[in-house]
Amino acid sequence: MEYWQTLFEVPLRWPFWSALGLLWGSFANVCIARMPINESVVSGRSRCPRCARQIAWYDNIPVVSFIMLRAKCRHCALPISWQYPLVELVTAALFPLTLAAYDWEPLAAIYLPFVGALVVVTGIDLWYRIIPDRITIGGTVVGVVLTVASGALMWSDSVLGAVLGFGMFFLLAWGYRKWKGIDGLGFGDVKFLAMLGAWLGYRSLLPIVVVASIAGSLVGVTVLLRRGGGMQTAIPFGPFLVLGAMAYLFFPHFWAELLFLDSPAYGALP
Repeated sequence: MEYWQTLFEVPLRWPFWSALGLLWGSFANVCIARMPINESVVSGRSRCPRCARQIAWYDNIPVVSFIMLRAKCRHCALPISWQYPLVELVTAALFPLTLAAYDWEPLAAIYLPFVGALVVVTGIDLWYRIIPDRITIGGTVVGVVLTVASGALMWSDSVLGAVLGFGMFFLLAWGYRKWKGIDGLGFGDVKFLAMLGAWLGYRSLLPIVVVASIAGSLVGVTVLLRRGGGMQTAIPFGPFLVLGAMAYLFFPHFWAELLFLDSPAYGALP
């Protein structure tokens, strides 16, 4: 327990959790590439998406290998996507920032896999316009179990968050389909909001939806003006929900005061 506690103390905490974020970011890239095509994310060596040659371990070191290879595959010399180091660096930054937002309380570490999942969802939704059930349904169950077992949330906060998160968007998506005859909101987003509610509690749902809606509207108008497309231009909504979740994850007390909520969702965190 003493050793575990030192991982949240100066000077070890920032480099350790950033390094862990880099490793998770590397795994997130595997998930982004394989989940949409139903490949296993735990078995099978990494390979170049262009020439399909297996990647040696020394060419698969987060960020470092990308720099050493000068952003090109060792075998086919074709460019390596900037997605890989970007995802790794973003996750490396988010891990320690998540812990720092809660004064490096060890309990906050249960939200690191949640943050990692948000990175994966963002990548998959941007590239493939889907959010896999393996993340949302599994993530909802894990969210309820971890937050309740750790005491970060009351069971009623987490379960009600999942139920309301699913119910709010399901009715919205169903109503829009009935009214317009087309999908205005993917059902992957519906299940994803249930997952967010399970991890962050029902009080988080309003801030998440508000931030996501504002950000989505701004981007949508910008895309409409730049591309000259119609109102049917498809824009993935998952990344905006991720933005809303991050805003609440890092600033729950701010939202509690702003929206006159009785308390932040994190009952056991400062």
